[in-house]
Amino acid sequence: MAHSLKILFFLFSTLSIIPLSHQLEQHPLDSLTAKEFIRVQAIVNQSHPTSTTNLTFQYIGLNEPDKQAVLSWLQNHPTTTPPPRQAFVVARINHQTHELIIDLSRDDIVSDRIHHGFGYPSLTFQEQIDADQLVSNHAPFLAALNKRGLKAEKVVCGSFTVGWFGETKQNGRVVKIMCYYLDGTVNLYMRPIEAITVTVDLEAMKIIHFQDRLVVPVPKAAGTDYRESKQKPPFGPELKGITVVQPDGPSFTIDGSRVR
Repeated sequence: MAHSLKILFFLFSTLSIIPLSHQLEQHPLDSLTAKEFIRVQAIVNQSHPTSTTNLTFQYIGLNEPDKQAVLSWLQNHPTTTPPPRQAFVVARINHQTHELIIDLSRDDIVSDRIHHGFGYPSLTFQEQIDADQLVSNHAPFLAALNKRGLKAEKVVCGSFTVGWFGETKQNGRVVKIMCYYLDGTVNLYMRPIEAITVTVDLEAMKIIHFQDRLVVPVPKAAGTDYRESKQKPPFGPELKGITVVQPDGPSFTIDGSRVR
């Protein structure tokens, strides 16, 4: 179970990249900077001071200005100021999904709409880690591993949404926990632990269903390691190195977030 945090971070950390520096001359369509992300979080937290334990950020991004405002700025640049910087935020506050627009020039929330339709925002890293940890401490699950002769420290679990199939009733934010067995391979997906069903309610952060239906053998670890260093004939030899060089310099320029 100790591997869960590392695996989740590796799988999902590449999905979002936060800019690390603020451009001296900011384009209206530049992504939010690290400092702006922090300001957005502070503004939302301050507006809901009693909800900090039930407040999670599912999405923070630039609320793009009107196209005509951007074109007007480009035509009159640099004599005019750019359109106001705004952020679009999706947050879970007191078990409700809020869609907020924040004006960073005023440090103020200009719109706060609660989403009542179908669908829920994405999972956060911490929600997935917490849900997986519930399973690692669940006595029936540990008993199921012991029955199969599996080592708990070699088990890696992941959280997966259950999906929406046209139901007219809200079922809440529920995830299914699926677990895999390492012990001799790094290719966890080749060794699923099957026939164990675990579902977790993310809002209550508790296991709401557990079932161990039958014992299905876990596939062997041999031959499942996909790393090049572990490959043997008849698979091909290592590729020879290649170098691409532009001796006169690159044929492109990078200006902030723009590539020319």
